[in-house]
Amino acid sequence: MNNYKKTIFVTGATSGVGLKITELLVAQGHTVYATGRNAVALKVLERLGAHVIQADLTNLHTLDDVCAQLPPLDVAIFSAGVGKFADASSLMDEDIAQMIELNVSVPIYLAKRLASTMMERQQGHLIFIGSQAGKVATPKASVYAATKHAIVGFTNGLRMELAPYNINVTAIHPGPIDTPFLDKANDTSGYRESLGRFLLSVDEVARATVKTIERPVREVNIPKIMGLSSKLYALAPATIEFLGKSFFHKK
Repeated sequence: MNNYKKTIFVTGATSGVGLKITELLVAQGHTVYATGRNAVALKVLERLGAHVIQADLTNLHTLDDVCAQLPPLDVAIFSAGVGKFADASSLMDEDIAQMIELNVSVPIYLAKRLASTMMERQQGHLIFIGSQAGKVATPKASVYAATKHAIVGFTNGLRMELAPYNINVTAIHPGPIDTPFLDKANDTSGYRESLGRFLLSVDEVARATVKTIERPVREVNIPKIMGLSSKLYALAPATIEFLGKSFFHKK
């Protein structure tokens, strides 16, 4: 394994997968720049050895300020995201706007800025935390799925654009993860229980993400069975929806 220590930037570093990724990278001896909004969590990461930047990335001026504080990067991991699980017709406009902004606009704005520097250096790696929802949408997740589907399209195109510059683009597509994200995203009870054995641990997703730094791949589907399911869905969506009624039409 390559033991070369890298300079890595992580967004959404103060909770869930982003937090665990940051902890793992610091423990491995990498130089890590972590950003998020939670000041307490950032203080903890700073004590562990990360360089921290408190910021709300949905503000473009703040986004530019954050980029100005970063050194030349080897890797950028886009983990920040938000979700609200409800029928599209019942979502507040503010919820829709927030999902589109944080899940789609922010990673695209950041990737544009960071890729420019990587192109000059002729090296780099951009890693996006997507979701299986971006491949197979379900009721009560139509808008969230749309934002993650946008990341599928963006990373597929960006990968080809940056290949001539020796820059890798990886998309991590996990299924539902057992984090407080689920509780915040869903107002009704029982959602976590209904997912049952499909729930992934934060550690599983974080370790799979970190692994791609040394072994860049096009995409990672977690668990692997969901990667197969999404391929079958792309080939025969109506059939899969019919056979999976109990899953697609959960209350």
